[in-house]
Amino acid sequence: MLQYSGAVAGKGRVEVGYQTLGFEIVEGMATITLNRPESLNAMNMEMCRELMSAALDCEEAQVRAVVVTGAGKAFCAGGDLATFHAEKDDLPRYVKEMATALHVSLSRLARLDAPVLAAVNGVAAGGGFSLVTACDLAVAARSARFTMAYTRAGLSPDGSSTYFLPRIVGQRRAMELALLNPVLSADEALDWGIVNRVVDDGACLAETMRLARELADGAPLAHAAVKRMLAASLNDTLESQLERETGSIAGMARTADAREGIAAFLEKRKPRFQGR
Repeated sequence: MLQYSGAVAGKGRVEVGYQTLGFEIVEGMATITLNRPESLNAMNMEMCRELMSAALDCEEAQVRAVVVTGAGKAFCAGGDLATFHAEKDDLPRYVKEMATALHVSLSRLARLDAPVLAAVNGVAAGGGFSLVTACDLAVAARSARFTMAYTRAGLSPDGSSTYFLPRIVGQRRAMELALLNPVLSADEALDWGIVNRVVDDGACLAETMRLARELADGAPLAHAAVKRMLAASLNDTLESQLERETGSIAGMARTADAREGIAAFLEKRKPRFQGR
C-alpha cells in the first residue's frame, strides 16, 4: 500500500516494490517503468494487474504528471505471446482477464487530472503501441520503432488503440496500421502525429522528465480542465463544447491558481500554482 505522506503535497519521495514495474513519485511526478527487460517488457497478467494498481496509486496520490517508460532497450513489445501459448485451452479466459486489468489501468490514466507522458525508448509494438496512443504526450528516441502487430499473430487490437488511434491519425491511417502492420520509424511516428517529438537515443527519458517537470510546476486545475474538454470535444456538438468552455473558464476564474497566474503575468514573474 502506498504511503502518501508528502506525495499529496508534491514533496518527498515514494516508491512501491512491484514485481514487473518500477514505480516512484518524486516531487509530485510519478514514473512508471515497465520492467521485464528480458522479454522486451512484454505484458503478462502480473504486469497488467500492477499497471492497474499503479494507475490507482497515481490517482490517490494526486500527482501532477506521470511518465511511462520501459527498462532496457525496449518500451514494450506488446503481449507476452509465450505466456499466451502456454495457456492453451484457457487462453480466452486468460486474455479476457488480462485485458480487463489493462483496460482499467488505461481508463484511470486517461481520466487522471495530471498529464500522462510516454518516453518511448525502443520498440513499441502491440499493447506497447496502444499504451503510447493512450498517453497525452509522447517523446520517442530516434531508434524507436512502432507497429501494431496484432493481426500478424491472428489477434485483434486491445489497449484502447481502436479508440485513440483514429483520433490521432485518422481512420484511413488507423486502418493501415491495424491491417498491414507497417513498422514506423520515430520520424514517421512524428509525421503521423503518434509522438510529439523525437530526440537522440539516450536523451528520451531526460527530455520527457523535463516536460513532466514543466507540467508538474504548471496549473494542475487548468491541465485537468484541458484533458476533460479535449476528450469531450470528440463526441459533442460545437454549441455544447462552447458551453463547456464557458463553464470551465468561469470555474477556473474562481480559483486561487487563476488569481496567481494573472498576477504573475502582470508582475512578470513565474507563477506558484497550488492546485486550489
